[in-house]
Amino acid sequence: MRRIAVALLHFPIRDRSGEEITTAITNLDLHDMSRSSRTYGLEAMFVVHPVAAQRELAERVRDHWLHGSGSRRIPDRTPAMELLRVVPSLEDVFAAYGGRSEVEVWTTSARNRDDNLTYASARERMAADGKPVLLVFGTGWGLAARVEADSDARIEPIQASSDTGFNHLSVRAACAITLDRILGRR
Repeated sequence: MRRIAVALLHFPIRDRSGEEITTAITNLDLHDMSRSSRTYGLEAMFVVHPVAAQRELAERVRDHWLHGSGSRRIPDRTPAMELLRVVPSLEDVFAAYGGRSEVEVWTTSARNRDDNLTYASARERMAADGKPVLLVFGTGWGLAARVEADSDARIEPIQASSDTGFNHLSVRAACAITLDRILGRR
């Protein structure tokens, strides 16, 4: 089984009109995605944000659950928050693996394309030997086109069994579902 980590990207992200923007970090994403990452045995959950004040906020939340009163009140949260790594750029995530060429990048999107990697194929690829996998999730209206273009694979979108005309899950829900489909028991 390959090593795997998650990255939650806050820049470069798309807004409703497709322009590149930076989104804000939310406390719930830090908690829930770290918990999902721990549940499925990931080695890290990276939060990527270029603004120092936003990174400091994420670090304060992490420290509260690792060393503060949160670690004493709800000690079960500590192992999940130990996975949280806060970095300024995607390049910093790549550096943790020895560079971009040393990690296989899989992106996610709610938009469907013909060349998407199916969940069944992703499970097979995870079971085979290979480079560590970095599964990148976006905030806002999705990852910027340049991030998607630099990926090695793009996971198929999560879709309901019937067409509801709506497909806009929270990133933390999408992360949990994706991890279960790739790494969960069958």
